[in-house]
Amino acid sequence: MKVTLISIPVRDQEKARKFYTEKLGFKIKKDDDLGGGNRWLTLVSKDWEDGPEILLEPGPVHFEPCKVYQDALLEAGYPYTQFDVDNVDAEYERLTKLGVEFIKKPTTIDTVKYAILNDTCGNNIQLVEYL
Repeated sequence: MKVTLISIPVRDQEKARKFYTEKLGFKIKKDDDLGGGNRWLTLVSKDWEDGPEILLEPGPVHFEPCKVYQDALLEAGYPYTQFDVDNVDAEYERLTKLGVEFIKKPTTIDTVKYAILNDTCGNNIQLVEYL
């Protein structure tokens, strides 16, 4: 058994596509029209194209419990998911220059350094570097 896909709920797929590709640097793997303004839109890491796909899921638009859960995480400042990076400080600097808003600057706890960013689509995303 292995993870091949993870969904991230987004309120606007096009806005999310731009953020995740232009700011975070992911690459589009699939972009299929599902009708009704919905797409099967998946991304992969440029450095791991055969790795797990991220589905930018329009769940909060169609399913109220998803929106409630997303809102609760966002309000509490909890990240929806985590992306590992080689250097949190370098990513923080790069992304800050691109206008990405961080709710938590790089912070070290024991053997990890992390920072939390807002993806502009209803989620906080944690970046983690293992020290």
